[in-house]
Amino acid sequence: MPDAPILIVDDEEDIRELLVINLEREGMATAEAETGQAAIDFCRRQTPSLIILDLMLPDMSGNEVCRRLRAEAATAEVPVIMLTARGEEIDRVVGFEVGADDYVVKANFSVRELVLRVRAVLRRRGGAAGESDPNQRMIHGVLSIDADAHRVWVHDEEIALTATEFRLLWVLASRPGRVLTRGVLLQDVWDMPPDLNTRTVDTHVKRLREKLGDAARHVETVRGVGYRFNPSPKA
Repeated sequence: MPDAPILIVDDEEDIRELLVINLEREGMATAEAETGQAAIDFCRRQTPSLIILDLMLPDMSGNEVCRRLRAEAATAEVPVIMLTARGEEIDRVVGFEVGADDYVVKANFSVRELVLRVRAVLRRRGGAAGESDPNQRMIHGVLSIDADAHRVWVHDEEIALTATEFRLLWVLASRPGRVLTRGVLLQDVWDMPPDLNTRTVDTHVKRLREKLGDAARHVETVRGVGYRFNPSPKA
């Protein structure tokens, strides 16, 4: 279990108490915040291992909190699970675009499921380099990926990726030339069922490409199927 606490950000005391009891029962340390600003202040004092973040907070939206945390070096890679009453597709897309790693809707809330998702996200973060040789460093044109250090460079400039973004890039790059369906990526990157109807993969690929800049051309879309990593794309 991670040494750093899991930060639960929610203005509903009952929700916080429920999550604290269940997470600590699993051996995980926890911390609480009732507002977005309190969460940001906590993260500036101590970096949590993961953040469970309500979308609707009294002082600012969870999306804004996530956006601010992603902009700070100390919290740029901390996994974030959005916990919200709003389940519309546009809300999920926006959440992923600002850097959320997963999204749980309160209407379908299952504490057991959330605990499993927390474990899955932490496992992805701890093993973001994948199961291949952890000392391997890939270099494809201007793109360099160091699995052991969990770092990525484009034109020798380091690119800040979240744990999920790194995992997505690694899974694609470690199978060059192969077309990976959205179902395969859901399984291998998110530990989700392959038949889940979600735009998770597409929104994360979009954000990954934006961060990769000139190296984004390595990640090709295979229309109607999925994505493929091309080690030598045409200029």
